[in-house]
Amino acid sequence: MTARIYRPARNAMQSGKGKSKQWVLVHEATSARSIDPLMGYTSSSDMSQQIRLSFETLEEAEAYAQRNGIPYSVQPAHDATPKRVSYPDNFRSDRKTPWTH
Repeated sequence: MTARIYRPARNAMQSGKGKSKQWVLVHEATSARSIDPLMGYTSSSDMSQQIRLSFETLEEAEAYAQRNGIPYSVQPAHDATPKRVSYPDNFRSDRKTPWTH
């Protein structure tokens, strides 16, 4: 049962950074999902897939995994590139490229 520690990227549909500052520990799937023949629902007998733990720092997440004997892998953080252009800059008269419809 391997765990993955990562810091999620921000939501692409919104400009806020909510839920992207904490580190998350999730367990990888150990068994494949099965499909219910009657209704078509997917299910799994692996209950550890439902666990999602959040930590303030990477060190806390690693310490938790080591303390509980969970093998883990760390993915690098998703750092957003800073946005340098504001909305009014789209309509400035001294733009390098002209604005058209």
